[in-house]
Amino acid sequence: MTNRTVIALTGADKHSLLDGLITNQFTPDSPLTYAALLTPQGKYVADFFLSNQGDEILIDVAESHAAVLAQRLGMYKLRADVQIAESPLHVHLGQGGDADPRHPALPARSYLEQPQDAKPDLTALRVENMIPETGQELTNDSYILELGFERLNGVDFKKGCFVGQEIVARMKHKTELKKGLVQVAHDGSAAPDTPITNNGKPAGHLHTVHGDKGLAYLRFDRADGMDADGVALTLIQKGI
Repeated sequence: MTNRTVIALTGADKHSLLDGLITNQFTPDSPLTYAALLTPQGKYVADFFLSNQGDEILIDVAESHAAVLAQRLGMYKLRADVQIAESPLHVHLGQGGDADPRHPALPARSYLEQPQDAKPDLTALRVENMIPETGQELTNDSYILELGFERLNGVDFKKGCFVGQEIVARMKHKTELKKGLVQVAHDGSAAPDTPITNNGKPAGHLHTVHGDKGLAYLRFDRADGMDADGVALTLIQKGI
């Protein structure tokens, strides 16, 4: 489980600011929502959860990406009535709260004043349900459709403009994805964070491993006969 930071947005323009930036629809009536901020070229900047809490919007983001997300929001807000500050609240998993919109198998999320004593290890659930993680499968080179964001309820093509929308829409409607997140099987000895090859040619990257399965980013045309540092891999299913 990646360490998390909670950012609080306040001010009259907080929802309208987000509406023009993020990949998903989020209104004052929205439940817990999963979304991302992209570059104008359509590449990943950060993924996060959004929660309406009274007069605040809470943004639940990986600690490693909190500063860049706050900086980007500050850059875009211009003269909008929006204040951006780190919240003292802590993310709690599996203790009531709101359902994780990515998949029903994932624990609910809530935001409390005290830290959670021990957060559950989500590695097995992530691998089994093909849930990418910030800083592991999701990197600055990622295109969100290749990482399964439509399946994970992280993008809304009907919401109107967002940063990078043109690229995302083109990938959705005008191209066939040739690379993306997959679940693979191995003999139990494959190591995480290992390049994948096929007859010596680059084929992708093995990221998270649990037991005899793993999550990988893969060129689909090189899925047959692939290996990670000599360990044979077999494609189980695509996560897009």
